[in-house]
Amino acid sequence: MKCFQSFRLDTADQCLWRGQERVSIPPKAFDILRYLVENPVRLVTQDEVLEKLWPETYVNPEAIRKYILDIRKILGDRPDKPEFIETVTKRGYRFIAPVTDDSATREFDSATQEEPTLAPLKFTEWRQRSRTHYFQMIVIIPILAVVAVAATAGHFWFTPKKATLPPLTANSIAVLPFADVSPGKDQEYFSDGLSEQLIHELAKVSGLKVVGRSSAFEFKGKNEDLRNVGRKLGVAHVLEGSVRREGNHVRITAQLVKAEDGFQLWSQTYDREINDIFAVQDEIARAATVALQPKLLGSSQTIASTVPLHNVNPEAYQAYLQANYLWGRGTGEGDVAKALAYADQAIRLDEKYAPAWALRASVLNAMAESGLTDVTDGFRNARDDAERSIALDATSASAYLALARTQIYHDWDWDTANTCLEKAAMLEPGSAEVFRARSYLARALGNLDDAVKLYEQGVALDPLRANSHLGLGYLLYMAGQYKEGKTSLEKALDLNPQAAFAHADLSKILLAEGKPQQALSEIEKETNDWEKLTDQAMIYHALGREQDSNAVLAELVAKHRNDSAYQIAEVYAFRSESDKSFEWLERAYKQRDAGLPDIKVDPVFSSLRRDGRYTALLKQLRLPR
Repeated sequence: MKCFQSFRLDTADQCLWRGQERVSIPPKAFDILRYLVENPVRLVTQDEVLEKLWPETYVNPEAIRKYILDIRKILGDRPDKPEFIETVTKRGYRFIAPVTDDSATREFDSATQEEPTLAPLKFTEWRQRSRTHYFQMIVIIPILAVVAVAATAGHFWFTPKKATLPPLTANSIAVLPFADVSPGKDQEYFSDGLSEQLIHELAKVSGLKVVGRSSAFEFKGKNEDLRNVGRKLGVAHVLEGSVRREGNHVRITAQLVKAEDGFQLWSQTYDREINDIFAVQDEIARAATVALQPKLLGSSQTIASTVPLHNVNPEAYQAYLQANYLWGRGTGEGDVAKALAYADQAIRLDEKYAPAWALRASVLNAMAESGLTDVTDGFRNARDDAERSIALDATSASAYLALARTQIYHDWDWDTANTCLEKAAMLEPGSAEVFRARSYLARALGNLDDAVKLYEQGVALDPLRANSHLGLGYLLYMAGQYKEGKTSLEKALDLNPQAAFAHADLSKILLAEGKPQQALSEIEKETNDWEKLTDQAMIYHALGREQDSNAVLAELVAKHRNDSAYQIAEVYAFRSESDKSFEWLERAYKQRDAGLPDIKVDPVFSSLRRDGRYTALLKQLRLPR
């Protein structure tokens, strides 16, 4: 028993006490507190905590900071005037309160001890189930610290397990975010943009595995051993570098390293003016490809030049980079609005710059899907912008992706969407986003086996992206592969304890397995309101609690009738109320609900598939019978 001020830490029973009262604390938060208390005064680094508590599992170090915030809240500690935990900036934490051992402390009757209450927490792309919630799933991925992080993580992370690492592929590479070493440290958007462009360029090389942006950017700002980077990403080679910009002068250093032993295969420094940035990008990508070819590709293929056919306005390029940076960060409506404004600015400055049109198409698609703009106008403008980008540059995979998105979520033009995605796949065969998009189209058309295979290829290219595992888990649920689905969803929570929809999807699997009571326990941890209400209504019905099911359904209708018609139809279908279900499916059709493309594969609607109205709906959606 460890004692500090009015608290007692019972390491045997994993309990925290304040006086006579047991204090609720999630398991992983307890572990971190225990480790700090058992090492008082000494500076404990983040790396030490990760090594001791998660020795064989990759965990985002950001989770530690969130656990510390939770512990402080539980103890009533203040970071500005700490009594218990002192933060040593960029180094770690120190437990500063006096600690004593009290082995003689009286035992308390276990019958009076309350179980800790696990708070729910607060995700994906190409899998949304309601138009208005796309923004929540893709754009507004929460990054703020919440108590729920500890609760959810404790459920899945407490028992150390052997890390599931991606297989190492010889013909593979990861482009890490280039470091901003500019005097003002204000060129992050520029260095990130360069890194992202190099990912796109290398993804064009057939047969080369290129790790996606999300996974590569997990190592941003971290001085991680490249051998660990290669192991965690499943790649044999790493491209890294730095950017130093002063005015219009840019110095870019880049090096290609063999991850296994740190051997440098190639390095180069470029001193150029900002006007030459496109040529530099080309040179780096080509040099990396040349260095890889003898060992990996066994061919003489090269990367097609991406230097624009016209001289791009440097200010337009910088505005584009700002837009892309904000769009990739996507931490709120403000970022999206600013991304759109910068894309507008880039187009005003240079109407012939194709990437700016493609980026604006992507932003407008998301805004239309999330209800931030008029649906019809938003998708029409997105379509126009994507087509304009293709007209200016027929080699733009991102433009074909944006156009396919409009055709899938608004036009329901599956053939044209497929043509666009085939073109995107030809242009960037190593793009994780292209694999995810092709998977979604296959899913909408009812080809679940193909959808799973394509999505798994996307996950292999982006192994540290929590949303990839989350999307795969939901897809496996629809395919009836429940064991594999659970594994993917748990992996998503390992990577991001805040992953919304993970608990809801786990509850769906449990319900499908005939375990409604366990499903009810799982859905209580989900904080997305419309998803939680949807699943609760179905689970209560499965448990025979009709009054509770009706009450939750009434709440869902009252709160979300204008943005979750598809989910309301799911509940009625599950409850075998087919007339009501079709009534809400018709409403979803009129609202252009983004969940509708799932109608062929959603298990909840299996009871409706022999109804003539179901066949008619498929015809309206232009989906094959």
